[in-house]
Amino acid sequence: MLQDLEKMTPKAAYWYAHDVIKRRCPEAEAIIMTSPEWAYQYTHYIIKDRCPEAEVDILSNPEWAYWYARYIIKDRWFEGEAIIAKSPEWASMYARDIIKDRWLEAEAAIIISPKWAYWYACNIIKGRWSEAEAIIITDPEWSYWYAYDIIRDHWPKAEATIKTTPDSAYLYAHDVIKGRWPEAETVIATSAEWAYWYARYVINGRWPEAEAIIMTSPEWASRYARDVIKVGNGLA
Repeated sequence: MLQDLEKMTPKAAYWYAHDVIKRRCPEAEAIIMTSPEWAYQYTHYIIKDRCPEAEVDILSNPEWAYWYARYIIKDRWFEGEAIIAKSPEWASMYARDIIKDRWLEAEAAIIISPKWAYWYACNIIKGRWSEAEAIIITDPEWSYWYAYDIIRDHWPKAEATIKTTPDSAYLYAHDVIKGRWPEAETVIATSAEWAYWYARYVINGRWPEAEAIIMTSPEWASRYARDVIKVGNGLA
C-alpha cells in the first residue's frame, strides 16, 4: 500500500485517509503536506487540531492560511499574516472574520483591487474610504456599488466610468439617480437587455431610440412588447 500511496496526488492521499482508513494516515502525510489545500483539509477534518507539519505548506498560500486561522486556530495566526496580507480578497476576509476590525498592515494590498477596496469599505470601514476611491473609480461595477452602498448619493467623479457599461449605467440611473440619465442613454441603448430594463423601470414607457437594438433580441423584444408596449404579438 505504501508503494501505491507514493503514486497518489495530495488529493487522492487525503481522500484515502478520509474515506478508506477514516483516521490519520502517517504514511500519506508527506504527500498530503505538499499541497496547502489538502494539508488544510487534512488538519481540519482528520486531525481536527493544529498540525505543525502542515503549517509550513499552508503558510505558502493566503487562502488556506486564512481558512486555517479561522477554523483551526480560531484566532489570529500571526505567522500567517504576512502571506494573507498579500491577497486583497483573503486579507479582507481575515479582517472581517478574525481581526473583526480594520487591518492597517493589509490595506496597501487591499486598495489595489476595486472590488475588494469597495468590499472593505462596505464591510470593515462601514463608510467612505477616501484613500481607495481613486482605485474604485476605475471600475464601473464597483463605482456603482460604492455610490449605492456607501456614498448613498450621486458620485459625480465616478459617473464618467459608470456610464461606460450598460448594466452599471442602468443600475446607477435606477438606484442612485432614480430617474433618467441622458448622458448614459447612448451606452444603455447598445444593449437589448439593459435598454429593456431602462425603458421599463426608469422611463416607465416606450423608448423609441432604443427599440432598434431591443428588436435584435427575441427574448428582450418579447418582454418589451409585453411589459412596455403592453401587447402580446411583438413590437408595434
